[in-house]
Formats: sequence, C-alpha cells, structure tokens
Amino acid sequence: MDILIIISLIVAGLVLFIIEVFLLPGVSIAGIASAACLLYANYYAFDTMGTMPGCITLAISAIGVIGITIWFMRSKTVDKLSLKKTIDYKPEPLKGLDLKPGDEGVALTRLALIGNAEFNGRIIEVRSSGDFIEEKSTIRVERILDGVVLVQKV
Repeated sequence: MDILIIISLIVAGLVLFIIEVFLLPGVSIAGIASAACLLYANYYAFDTMGTMPGCITLAISAIGVIGITIWFMRSKTVDKLSLKKTIDYKPEPLKGLDLKPGDEGVALTRLALIGNAEFNGRIIEVRSSGDFIEEKSTIRVERILDGVVLVQKV
C-alpha cells in the first residue's frame, strides 16, 4: 500500500509538472502542487519505508523532473513560443517636416533643456542648446543632429 501511495504521488507530481511546463508556464497552482506531491512522496518514502527506498524515490523524482525538462527543451514548444521577428523600425519625428537651421517657431512648453515647440504647424520635441527658455517664446533652430532639434531663444 505504501508503494502505491508513493507511485501515485510521483505520477501526480510529474503530470502536474508537465502541465506547469507545457500548458501554464510560470509559477502557478500546478507548479506548487507538483512540488508538494513530489516532496511529500519523498518524505513519505523516507518516513515509512526507510533510507534506501527513500533514496530510490528521490532518484526517480529527480530523473523524472530532469527528463521532462530535457524533453521540453528538445521539443518544438520552445520554438513556437519564442520571438523570431526583429524590430527594424526607426522613429523619424522630423519626417515630412521641412525643418532646417534658421527656421523660427514657438516654444509650447518651458524648455528646461527639453520640451515641445511648434514649427510650421507641427509640434515636435526640441532641446535647448543652452539656457532655459520660457513657454510662448520665439525660438530658432540652431542645428539638427540625428533627429534631435537644438534650438535657441531669439
């Protein structure tokens, strides 16, 4: 009877481990229940049957968990879950805006080095090239570096 209880607990623990790994990844009730079944099976084997059967139960539990983990890693499940696309998008906030050094606009927010400004009816993020610039001040584009518009107060 003791062996049947231990075998049932190990099988239940391994089945719950499979559910945890394949169906419900992350720490969920299935993972906690799996750990509880396997740990109790080992405790029960050591407590009721002795050291040798306890070590055998421990080895079977460990081999089962390692085997399922290897099976999961070799299966195509990991490939199905993995991200294969790369992001090649580069934001171009100045696209379509004919902005060049010397153009004038209005600071919509206080430019405490970075803020928003309006040029040709479009709102863009700009960076002050030096001092703080109060909102509603007239500003001029000093230069454009890698999509960053540097402005100064007129």
